[in-house]
Parts: sequence; structure tokens; C-alpha cells
Amino acid sequence: MTVDRRMDYLESVRGYLSSVVYPVQYLVNLPVRVGDWMSEALTSRQQLLEENERLRAQNLLLKTHTQKYQALVLENQRLRGLIESPIRQGERVLVADMMAVEQDTSTQKFVINKGSKEGVYIGQPIVDAKGVMGQIVHVGQSSSTGMMVTDHEHALPVEVIRSGVRAIASGVGAKGEMRLDYVPPESDIKEGDLLVSSGLGGHFPEGYPVGVVSKVDLHPGDKFMQIRVRPVASLAKAREVLLVWPEVNEFEFETRPGKVAHR
Repeated sequence: MTVDRRMDYLESVRGYLSSVVYPVQYLVNLPVRVGDWMSEALTSRQQLLEENERLRAQNLLLKTHTQKYQALVLENQRLRGLIESPIRQGERVLVADMMAVEQDTSTQKFVINKGSKEGVYIGQPIVDAKGVMGQIVHVGQSSSTGMMVTDHEHALPVEVIRSGVRAIASGVGAKGEMRLDYVPPESDIKEGDLLVSSGLGGHFPEGYPVGVVSKVDLHPGDKFMQIRVRPVASLAKAREVLLVWPEVNEFEFETRPGKVAHR
């Protein structure tokens, strides 16, 4: 009984001392615990930073792949458009890439990656998927210079599909338009009329879309109408063009160097 009584007494003393000492122990261990927590926090933050950097790199790589895929899709669409261009049976054509475009207040010329070694010649017609772009004005061995139909020095015989009226479509320069010269007031030409190459003079094949009449004016006392024409070819957006060899026996369509398809 004496021992039990003393043990109970000692147990109560031990509990009292523990309650007194615990705050001291907590304060003593607090720096260690804080250090461990900060170490874990810094480690976790570094891991997050590394993971974010890795994900950022993966995202950039995926975006690059997506851009390349989209570029291939657009190129495929452009080439399909060229295949469906208004080329007639018996005319050989060759695909050329646009290398440079010169556009100032009057001159509108461009350079392509085909030249005399591919048989390109001065005056050769150039078209795109929609219609006439212009003609070759200079030929080098591996590149050539073309002049757009909107260049102030370019002129092309055309015909109105609806009425059969014939005229000369001349470029007006930087406005990206053409005009019809010397058309008398009684001529049957209206806004919205489609113009095609007439083939007169034998310089350009007949029947290629050239432009659409966008404005017709006739002022009192004028001998001729003032007619503006909007080209149908995508002059500002073209990246590939077609060089045309009129009236050959076989139609050849070259999509890439060394690859020839027949239609």
C-alpha cells in the first residue's frame, strides 16, 4: 500500500513535470522542424519549376509540329487548286515557286525559280488556280521575272463572256487594278462582267479568266467609257504559279522536280 501510494504520487509529479517541460521541448525542436519544412517546400518548388519547364518545352514542340502540319495542309490545298486551274487539254504547264515580289507605285514584278533550262521563254503566259497572273519579261538560267497584269506596262487582249465585246486590259499600277482602253459608249459592258483572254495576236491562249468589271463610268462629252477591272488571280497571295506552253500535244503537270503527272 505504501509503494502504491508513492507510485501514484510520483506519477502525478511526472505528469506535472511533463506539462511544464513540453513547451520548452517544443521551442527547442521548433527550428529543426521549421528547417525540415522549408527544405521540403524548397524541394517541392524546385520540382514544380522543373516540371513546368519540361511541360513548357513539350507545349512549344507540339505547337511547332502543329504549325508544320498546317503549312503542309495549306500547301496541299494550293497545289490542288493549281491542278483544278483552267488549263485546257493540249497545253503543257509547269509549277514554279514565287521567290520575290516587287511592288511599288507602278511596277509589279515577281521572280520565280524556273528559267531557260526548263524551257521558260519571254512572253510566256503565267496563271494561277483562278486565272491570268501575267507573263514572263526576263529569263535567266535558273530563275525568271514575271510581270503582273496590274503592272502599268502590261496589256492583254480580252473578251467579255456575256456580250462578246473585245478590248485591251491594261494595268494601272499599285491599285491592283486594270482598265479597259478605248471602249466606245455603245459597247455592251456592265459591272460584274467576266473578262477572258481573247487569244488575239497569238501571244496568250484564248479563254483564260482575266478579271471582273468592277466599275463603269461615262461622263458627258467623253469619247470612251472609263472601265475598271478587278483581276481574278490571287496576285497578292500567290506562292506557286503555272507557266503555260500553249497548244502542245501532251498535257504535263509537274508538281515537283522530277515528278510529272499526266491528265
